[in-house]
Amino acid sequence: MSGYGELQFSWLDHGPDPTREGGSRSDSRLVFDQTRFVIELEGEFPYEIEFGAEVEFEHGGTGTAMEIEYEEFGEFDTEIGKGGEVLLEELYLGKGFGGGKYRLRAGRLYVAVGLLPDYHKPTQYLGSARPESESTLLPAVWSEMGAEFRANLGIFELTAQVVNGLDSTGFSSQRWVASGQQTRFEFIRASDLAGVLRADARPLEGVLVGASAYYGNTTRNRPSADLAKQCADPSITNKRDVAPCGYISAPLLIIDAHAAVDLAPVRARAAVIWGHLNNAELISSKNRVLSNKLGVLRSEVAEQALAAWGELGVDIAHFTSLQPHHRVEPFVRVEYYDTMLNPPDTSFDNPRFETQLVSGGVGYALHDTITAKLDWTHRRHGTDAIASENTVRMGLGFVF
Repeated sequence: MSGYGELQFSWLDHGPDPTREGGSRSDSRLVFDQTRFVIELEGEFPYEIEFGAEVEFEHGGTGTAMEIEYEEFGEFDTEIGKGGEVLLEELYLGKGFGGGKYRLRAGRLYVAVGLLPDYHKPTQYLGSARPESESTLLPAVWSEMGAEFRANLGIFELTAQVVNGLDSTGFSSQRWVASGQQTRFEFIRASDLAGVLRADARPLEGVLVGASAYYGNTTRNRPSADLAKQCADPSITNKRDVAPCGYISAPLLIIDAHAAVDLAPVRARAAVIWGHLNNAELISSKNRVLSNKLGVLRSEVAEQALAAWGELGVDIAHFTSLQPHHRVEPFVRVEYYDTMLNPPDTSFDNPRFETQLVSGGVGYALHDTITAKLDWTHRRHGTDAIASENTVRMGLGFVF
């Protein structure tokens, strides 16, 4: 058994409502958070068969469950528990081949897009929180149901996945497609599947470079068939068919390039993520009239979105007698993301959704198992008319 945990203590110089004209009001707030506690289980069976499971407790709570009450005219019913969530991030069976060179897994898996699937533990990134840019555009850390084939070919590792697609009712201006992950209902709809291809290379010990691509449709996993095509031929009258003329297509493409360097005393991480959503304008028009009880933002979604981030740290304990069990690491991080890079023609390109962040701080780690970090983040938006924001955050974490 293994796992990790994180706690955060933050001071913010701005109020909680960023939607006001001119941005959040000036304020002085303290926010404490039981960010997450994760338990990981792994086991082996004969014939190179393995299993894995990962349960995450976020913000110390239990969360909500939602279902469609068809007997109440198709309205949505939500059962609310204590604030926060308990998530089953991974649950899979796997089989190794060729002495561990090849591996096939099926179940709930991390989606192989971006850098966070491999660098999401508190000792694996430099800031006191995960990069905001990547975790805004994409679910963080993104996992879905499906199957995976992975091949380890020397310095190269190739990954291919087929997973359930996203639900476009959750797409929004604020988080683009990230809230399309299916977490609101008891069952996962997989009428639309998605494919993922990823290639990573490790040319040197401690150096990783790679890229990935995600592609899948997003319309058939909506809770109701509100994106079915209208039949041009009036003779088609099969009322038993949900969509006799098929569904409107709205495929989603996400491409990322990423790199990580761990060459003492230097550590660095970087990723660029770009995405394109077809038929974004039609999805936006349908989402505007969704039921309030569905619990989605019902805002415009853009055709394109972009995120980029990078961080660099230098271990100064490397030059002192504290080595080898301690690490004292000043670092900087820069981020940029725009969730409304190319909005529909019918919507306003709100500069609030274009964000730039600069962070700086210092982290301490003991045996790469216990970490404490202190950093400051300055956030700016796409216009000077929106007030900038500052956050000072202390993070505590451990890995076991």
